[in-house]
Amino acid sequence: MAKEEEKFWKDKICTRGKGGKATGGNAVYGLGFVGALIYFLTHATTFAMGLLGIVKAIFWPALLIYKVLEVLKF
Repeated sequence: MAKEEEKFWKDKICTRGKGGKATGGNAVYGLGFVGALIYFLTHATTFAMGLLGIVKAIFWPALLIYKVLEVLKF
């Protein structure tokens, strides 16, 4: 039983650090999402525009990249 428990904790410790590189990108996306959400909700005049603002806040990075590629003619 002790060997199994030792292996379990060893595996936990060894895999803990994997994925830390993406943390900065997630933070930037999260701040961008909150900023876009605040912007779109404060400019919404109807409930439907508020719902559309929530959707836009979720997908703004994809729309931004699409527009940039469109301008650059890729």
